[in-house]
Amino acid sequence: MQLTVTFKNLDPSESIKTYLHSKLDRLDKLLHKPGTVDAVIRTEKVRNIVEINLLADRLDIHAKEENTDMFAAINLVIDKIKKQLIKNKEKIQEHRS
Repeated sequence: MQLTVTFKNLDPSESIKTYLHSKLDRLDKLLHKPGTVDAVIRTEKVRNIVEINLLADRLDIHAKEENTDMFAAINLVIDKIKKQLIKNKEKIQEHRS
């Protein structure tokens, strides 16, 4: 999976990039073909906002989450994307049967 991370109002952190990449690698098994991920990580006062756009085989998934803890926001947005991927996979399987 190709990952592009953009930091706004925040110093680029390698630990956040590797954490996000490790979480996104777990979602590869739900995709038929590897896709591209554009992540925007920004802070506004005390809120940490994570936005992820995933483009894969016939999929265009967007998710946004905010929290006071950066890693918690990443976990929440990954959970949202995972739910959308599972829902799409089940929809395809139901359509085939």
